[in-house]
Amino acid sequence: MKPDEEDILERPIPIDEDQAERVRLCIRRKLPGRRLDKYLHGRFPRLSRTTIQRLIKQGAVTVNGAPTKSSYEMNGGDMVELVIPPPEPREVIPQAMPLDVVYEDDYILALNKPAGIICHPAHGNQTDTLVNGLVHYANQLSHGEDPFRPGIVHRLDKNTTGIMLVAKTDEAHWRLSLQFERRTTQKTYLAIVHGSPHLDGDTIDAPIGVHPVVREKFAVMVRENKIDLAKNAVTSYEVAERYRGYALVKLMPKTGRTHQLRVHMSYIGHPIAGDTMYGGRVLSEFDILGSGPVEPIFAHQALHAWKIGFRHPILEQPMELEAPFPPAFKRAVNLLRSQTRA
Repeated sequence: MKPDEEDILERPIPIDEDQAERVRLCIRRKLPGRRLDKYLHGRFPRLSRTTIQRLIKQGAVTVNGAPTKSSYEMNGGDMVELVIPPPEPREVIPQAMPLDVVYEDDYILALNKPAGIICHPAHGNQTDTLVNGLVHYANQLSHGEDPFRPGIVHRLDKNTTGIMLVAKTDEAHWRLSLQFERRTTQKTYLAIVHGSPHLDGDTIDAPIGVHPVVREKFAVMVRENKIDLAKNAVTSYEVAERYRGYALVKLMPKTGRTHQLRVHMSYIGHPIAGDTMYGGRVLSEFDILGSGPVEPIFAHQALHAWKIGFRHPILEQPMELEAPFPPAFKRAVNLLRSQTRA
């Protein structure tokens, strides 16, 4: 399975409770060798097997009232219950929106993604995504494996800013995807974190899986009985600058798990500022200076995809692209620098 496919399986499907369909199935006899995901795909062909596997993984499918695995083989008398999300849109709606294009040629383009926007349409978010803007902007985008993600080779979280590559042709898409799959791309993020890491640099090797209670979250899985639910995740970090109560760190992910950098920094006790989902606190001028406005400088995690190094998928020349910092991120760093560094 490709890393991108693993990432899709880890990402929960948002379910609108008002529009979702709830179904209960009673299995009359044992079905030897018949996996749960294959059985449900046969019963509900409009749902892809990947979608069914994602629903099972996030607990939207239960057997006898309990979550299970896609590989579960059903027995006679089993009661299967599932929550089916509404159908996906049939086409991507073009929308005019400002796009900060930092590089473009006939085969690829690179964007400086702003905060507050998701990358592609999903349940409950059919418009106002980056793909809606790309479809309006570009004369041509790669098709990829998903009609609702044209051009999208990799993604950033909704509130993570920074550099993001987009493929304009199918050949560029699969060649770039192969670089991500083989982990030959070099990604560097910058983050403002709480506290000051003890080491100037280190590598965090801690597997990540879906949070056992909160579907929208992810967590490090270190207990043996949970290790099979997690995917290996590796992040290297370097402390770039130290301040009073905070630090600016470079983060270099070696794998591409959902929320990986946010989860890993929280795991080592230095959550990203503003990342309230994973233990971070909002950052204001008052927090930094001890005076001034208490309003948050930004209402999201202070995480920016700064640079990406890769080989041009068609021209085959090495490239490194950089995304300028958002104004709020620059302001926070300048305020921190104005204080005596730790």
